[in-house]
Amino acid sequence: MKTVLIKITFIASFILAFIACDNMGETDSRLAAVGNFLEPLDGQTFVLEASASASVYFEWDHVKVEDSGTAIYQIAFDKPDGDFSTPVYLTASDNNGFENHVTITHKQMNKIAGMMGIKPSDTGSFKWTVFSSKGTNAMKSGKENTITVTRLAGFADVPIDVFVTGEASEGGTDLSKAHKMKAVAGGEFEMYTKLVAGKPFYFTDGTTGTPREFYTADGLVKENGTSTVTTDGIYRITLDFNTGACTYALVTRIGFYFCPQAKILFDLPYIGYGVFQTKATVEFFQESWGRDERYKFRMFIKENGGAGAEEELEWGTLNQTDSRPTATSPESYYYLQLVSPTDWDNKWKLMGDFDGVPATYTIYLTADQPYTHSIVK
Repeated sequence: MKTVLIKITFIASFILAFIACDNMGETDSRLAAVGNFLEPLDGQTFVLEASASASVYFEWDHVKVEDSGTAIYQIAFDKPDGDFSTPVYLTASDNNGFENHVTITHKQMNKIAGMMGIKPSDTGSFKWTVFSSKGTNAMKSGKENTITVTRLAGFADVPIDVFVTGEASEGGTDLSKAHKMKAVAGGEFEMYTKLVAGKPFYFTDGTTGTPREFYTADGLVKENGTSTVTTDGIYRITLDFNTGACTYALVTRIGFYFCPQAKILFDLPYIGYGVFQTKATVEFFQESWGRDERYKFRMFIKENGGAGAEEELEWGTLNQTDSRPTATSPESYYYLQLVSPTDWDNKWKLMGDFDGVPATYTIYLTADQPYTHSIVK
């Protein structure tokens, strides 16, 4: 009997020691549900805007955890009759879930509303709540608020390809010569193209058969119609079929910017279908340490179809490098990205044997390849 008691005592002591060690080595994951929502107010209404900066700010009270550490949060959206067991949309709060708030753009809210079954341009409501979690434990707030939104005028069935055609376009009325737009994201397209003032043009999702047709008016993409511009010129056009938004900027100039002299040495005229090109000679600049060959490109545009003030932008290197290229350098060395102007950032270097040698300088802002450029003797 004494032996049995000793064994029981030993086992009990072992279990207690194990529990103590476990509690010391791991954080208690117990937590409370979020109790109060701060923004937006329950039932608040938003008319969604196509601007990239437009957003909705959500905030709630922090939860209290019973020991050291912090909770992480997810905001969930569901239909009016949903119970959040399988939310329509779920995303982490700011700072990878560690903040008690999240900023969601109007474009993303528009997509969420579409997932709820709300049609473009229509107004509808759905619910949102917050889940807090710590370790493997997660807890839904007992509070559920309603939000009402008026969706953007986007398209449920967005095209895969988009082209511009019509009398004002570079390809004229020959659909087979329509100028293709570059797909920059799902449902979002961009192009650099020449348009003739006062003549009609429109967009299609194909160049054969009877494709869908689109036009733009009052900053929106619409179906079955034509558009015009008031000024002849080269335009940067963007179409967002998710939101129905469009923009036109008049490109007034693209020039070769020589960094050591901080000025544009020559312009690259537009030659068609998204290509700018000229022949020129660049003399490297003599510095105390040697010959300087660094360069990039400057572009000048007027937003609002040419009605806005002139703005200066920069085409610089997409893949940062401080090396001089060779004849075997990869094509990616010459890839472009659009950035704010600086004196020395995002530059390239001319090959050494281009010093004082005539060459053809070409910028390709075309659909079926990365934006890039070439310099050829």
